[in-house]
Amino acid sequence: MRPLCGLSLCGAALLSACAGSSPSPAVAPPASGSITLAAPAGDAWYRGAVFYEVFVRSFQDSNGDGVGDLPGLISRLDYLNDGNPATTDDLGVDALWLMPVFASPSYHGYDVVDYERIQTAYGSLEDLQRLCDEAHRRGMRVILDFVINHTSASHPWFVDSASSAQSAKRDWYQWRANNPGWAQPWDTYSQTNTWHQRDTGWYYGVFWGGMPDLNFQTPAVREEVKRLATLWLQRGVDGFRLDAARYLIETGGGVGQADTPETHAFWKEFSAHVRSVKPDAVLVGENWSETPSVAKYYGSTATVPGGDELPLNFNFPLSARVIEGINAGNGGGVASKLLEMKNNYPAGVADAPFLTNHDMVRLATQFTNDRAKLGLAASVLLTLPGAPFLYYGEEVGLGNGNANNDESKRTPMPWTAAAGGGFTTGSPWYGFSSGRETANVEAQRSNPGSLLSRYRALIHARQGSEALRNGGLRLFTPTTGVSRSLAFVRTLGDEQVLVVHNFSTAQESVGPFDVEATTAEPLFLDNGVTPLAGGTGAWKTSVPARSTGIWRLR
Repeated sequence: MRPLCGLSLCGAALLSACAGSSPSPAVAPPASGSITLAAPAGDAWYRGAVFYEVFVRSFQDSNGDGVGDLPGLISRLDYLNDGNPATTDDLGVDALWLMPVFASPSYHGYDVVDYERIQTAYGSLEDLQRLCDEAHRRGMRVILDFVINHTSASHPWFVDSASSAQSAKRDWYQWRANNPGWAQPWDTYSQTNTWHQRDTGWYYGVFWGGMPDLNFQTPAVREEVKRLATLWLQRGVDGFRLDAARYLIETGGGVGQADTPETHAFWKEFSAHVRSVKPDAVLVGENWSETPSVAKYYGSTATVPGGDELPLNFNFPLSARVIEGINAGNGGGVASKLLEMKNNYPAGVADAPFLTNHDMVRLATQFTNDRAKLGLAASVLLTLPGAPFLYYGEEVGLGNGNANNDESKRTPMPWTAAAGGGFTTGSPWYGFSSGRETANVEAQRSNPGSLLSRYRALIHARQGSEALRNGGLRLFTPTTGVSRSLAFVRTLGDEQVLVVHNFSTAQESVGPFDVEATTAEPLFLDNGVTPLAGGTGAWKTSVPARSTGIWRLR
């Protein structure tokens, strides 16, 4: 969940300030090829999986009421992955992340009133079961947004808690007789209050008064949340995305409101419980912070390969560097962030890179619909190590709506250019983004030069290479200063894949790259990329502006 401060933390400049502003190391650039990130440890399915984030309300309406639903999503599964590895006209993703689907009074669902019931507009428990079954039949996993930092103020738990200082669930939330005056931990300017008044006292809600924070220092709360996790895992889901994970347990104002040792201890406890119920389930942490802080949410790798806390964590700082770098024509910032990850992340953990999500201005809007920038961003995302996350519509260049609100980041999916966009036969719950005459699936599906075709080709190239899916990374780009390209080799076992991205606006000659091999097999080449030549220790190529070349070296 995006922090609800006075300024939206979603533009590229502010995202840079929040997540990507660490200074470059004050040391000489490491020797070319000397920076390596280890391959993810273990054999978990999610280590290199491609995830697709879906806002059910905006994906596909099945009954004409203008609201997307689970039956609608099921009808579009073949677009995401048809279950046949031999075909190339599906997107080819491995897993779906569903934004909140539990009962809620809001359109977005991040204020839950019942964790055991599906939002009525989306369908039924049977529909969710069918979605899981149909996704699994196609080889896809399904994870749910599990919003447990807070509930809705209308949740029966909170209604009971607020009713009396002696209520049975009083300690399920934090209450005080007076206002402690804590500000939001990310809001250093306006000092927005986090304590809210009712007749029976003041309660804590870090985002706003309509979403009171659960009190995880109460054992009954911890046990109830674990029970709910068990319930959904037994119903067939494959894990959870954990909203606002760094704000779970507060021990005081200021530094006591985020990243506390108690929060880390609970995530270890919760992770162990989830593994005991479903050993291959995944937990994905939303920890919108700097790299050293994000790194700590993996926990220890001593006993659990990939970490005993949260095995995937969204890489907000890397997202900022990729977007900044493409805008500036500089791959050096991405290289320096990869070095920072090496210096902070436990060896062998799996990263979760992404470009944008539901809390950010969409990429097409940030890039003013520049197709070369959008294409390069796709190439970078899908060649980085870890489990990349793709936000629905990103693959067709879906931009923001016409207002400065969160709904404009979550507009209906444009399947066609028709009146209902192929999304609904009725009136959509929110207006379509502009530009859908070309930013739609039908217009791009059969065009080999479209953004959608590019995403499909990159994902299928990734799926066909274990090194791209699960390998480590050896970096050739200097980690200080400006570099017009970003180059690295991904390696797993005997397979080596050389990746070269040209961030600049002109043709670039790149190399030599020291990779021991005698032949180069192209896996993905943009138009104008020259054949890789030179052989062991001296591989070279020339890459057009904002283009990519990917080769398997043997």
